[in-house]
Amino acid sequence: MATLEQRLTEMLTEPVEALGFELLGLEYIRAGQHSTLRLYIDHENGIEVSDCADVSRQASAVLDVEDPISTEYDLEVSSPGMARPLFKPAHYQAIIGQQVELSLRMAVNNRRKLSGLLVAVDDTMISLEVEGTVFPVAFANIQKAHLVPNFD
Repeated sequence: MATLEQRLTEMLTEPVEALGFELLGLEYIRAGQHSTLRLYIDHENGIEVSDCADVSRQASAVLDVEDPISTEYDLEVSSPGMARPLFKPAHYQAIIGQQVELSLRMAVNNRRKLSGLLVAVDDTMISLEVEGTVFPVAFANIQKAHLVPNFD
C-alpha cells in the first residue's frame, strides 16, 4: 500500500469504527487534477445508503481538518458488494477455496493479471491455483484484488 493510502487508512479507521462500521480499505484513484477517494465499509448487518451517507459526512469532516490530499477529489463511500475487494490478509483468509482476481504490480510468470482459486494464505503471501498451476504471490505485489462472485 502506498504511503498516502496508509496515512488515509490510519486517519479514517477510528472515525469509521466510531460509527459502528469496519473500514475494509480504501482506494485513491488519481485522475489528473480530479481524483476519487473510495472507502469500502462493512457491517455484520450489511450496509445501507444512509450508512454510506453517515460515513461520508464523518470522513469529510476528518479530511477537511487534516487536508491530506492537495488536489480536487470526489469522496465515495461504498459497501463491498458481491465482488468484495480484498485489502488485508484476514480478508483473504476468510475466503480460502473461492475464486479471486488479482492485478499485480510486477508480473509473475509473465502475467500481471491472475484469476483463480485461492488455496492458501499466510502473513506475507497467498497461493492461487490458475489452470492447474499454483502461483505464490506476495501481498506486497498485489495492486488490486477482489472476490469473484459465485452465482451457483
